[in-house]
Amino acid sequence: MTIQSLGVGSGLALDDLVSQLLDAERAPKENRLNQREERIEAEISGLGQIKSKLSDFKDAVNDLRRDNDINGREPTITNPSEDTEIFTAEATNSALKGSYKVAVTELASGSRITTDDGAFTSSSDAVLTSGSGSLTFSVGGSDSFSVNVTSGMTLTQLREAINNNSDNFGVNANIIDTGTSAGPKLVFTSEKTGNGNDLVINNDGGNTELDRLSTTGGVGSISAANIEAATNAKATIDGILVESETNKFENTIQNVSFEAKEVSPKDTSGEFITSKLEIGYDREGLDKKIRDFVDNYNSLIKEIENLTKYGESELEDDGALAGDSLLRGIQSGLASIVGGSVSSSSLGGLFQLGIEVNSEGSLEIGDTDFGLGTGEDRLSDALEDSFDEIAALFTDEKEGIAVRLYEFADQYTSYSGLISLRERSAKDDRDQLNDDRERLELRMMNYEEILRDKYLNLDQTVAQLNQTGSALLAALG
Repeated sequence: MTIQSLGVGSGLALDDLVSQLLDAERAPKENRLNQREERIEAEISGLGQIKSKLSDFKDAVNDLRRDNDINGREPTITNPSEDTEIFTAEATNSALKGSYKVAVTELASGSRITTDDGAFTSSSDAVLTSGSGSLTFSVGGSDSFSVNVTSGMTLTQLREAINNNSDNFGVNANIIDTGTSAGPKLVFTSEKTGNGNDLVINNDGGNTELDRLSTTGGVGSISAANIEAATNAKATIDGILVESETNKFENTIQNVSFEAKEVSPKDTSGEFITSKLEIGYDREGLDKKIRDFVDNYNSLIKEIENLTKYGESELEDDGALAGDSLLRGIQSGLASIVGGSVSSSSLGGLFQLGIEVNSEGSLEIGDTDFGLGTGEDRLSDALEDSFDEIAALFTDEKEGIAVRLYEFADQYTSYSGLISLRERSAKDDRDQLNDDRERLELRMMNYEEILRDKYLNLDQTVAQLNQTGSALLAALG
């Protein structure tokens, strides 16, 4: 293609003429492509917005449909003093409502062993002055570890060897220097609590110098007075004594566990003061979950309305997916589910839970009394009397509203869902649009070449005529 500067020979504004003809040819085609691109980009953006919003809603109802605690029980503890936490408690969904008087009378403890008075004179004393040996620490015949003791090893070094042993199951050694003739004492404590879980220290090699660290006999072994046995935690529930190897009482009250933190205080007569443990439904927690569900649903409906609305005047733009049948189908499907009945729950549907569908298609906990109380009244009654039925209303495997909403949303948001298919189709249209733009550029380049060739001939012809005219005028004088 040869593009030359036109009008040089003839003096005519042929370059401007070609530019105007090119613009006239390009403008309508380019405008159509721009409008098409605007529609495609708006569609892709709108589909992305509704897919994101619907995915968020799907995640929310997924949490709700899988929520095993939707009908959870809430333990409430009233202690003698607000400044002291005697115990904490947890309850499963199967726990029965009830009230109990609980007192913690003893915390669980592990063994505590102290070497005898005068066994050592200094923490730098050698545990063994000659030979070698080993000590084995064990509890209950299942947990054990051994420490080798070498000649010259000091009391401090032995303490570190015990505490740093890789097999140590919870034995802590420490040195207390009495500052008296009793000398320093090596104190052993075990984390293994409960009756029968007593710490035993055995002198394995029979080196008599190690007997003073042994609880299993031998000359100068630790005396019984310095050996404290491991004990159970003890409590009373409505005056009944209960015990546990640890400070956690599992299922002592059926489907309820509690963990002792402090021993209960005593009154002036020396009796333990009880705390009050009440097992009830978590009304506040479930009330919040229901209101969050309403808010999440309404947020999705609002997004659909914004995307599908038509502008009320020329100054107000239409939504990115105004009148789109896909979104109308989503809105209709959602309304069908939340307005439907659930036979697996005696509540029957959201209306009995106080939730109504208003004229705008949103959910609300209404204030209108239809002879059954306002929405707030119905919600309060359901939270008081129908905890398990609320759970069935949302989480029943076949009819639960949260279950059905999740499955419905998944039809649109999954990789093979309807929105995803529309997105891929729109992106294909965008790719086709880019191809159409390239073809338009090629056509315009060819058209420009044709115009320039055409007007180049005109330019040359007019230039020759001008030259001939000038020669004639010169000849005629």
